[in-house]
Amino acid sequence: MGRAKLPKNKKFSYTPRYYDDKGQGNPFEIKHKFDAYRTTVGSNLSLKSKFTNALNDLKNNPDSAANKRILIIVSILVLIFLFIIDFDLSIFFS
Repeated sequence: MGRAKLPKNKKFSYTPRYYDDKGQGNPFEIKHKFDAYRTTVGSNLSLKSKFTNALNDLKNNPDSAANKRILIIVSILVLIFLFIIDFDLSIFFS
């Protein structure tokens, strides 16, 4: 009973109603919103090259205020974590 071939799927030449192909590519291709602007997305690179690409993105970012904001937020979160675990900060000050 199960030895017969399965029926093949039907193929249709479907194009969406409002699709206008002007070199846009495949309308069904799913892309992330910001992939065109990222250098870290793409082929599987080594860990070192991913890290250097991320550092280059950070250095070449035109919005330096965002970088400062991220550093401030991270430092506040680290201090809150150290406060929660009762870390003694006096070892850094003489």
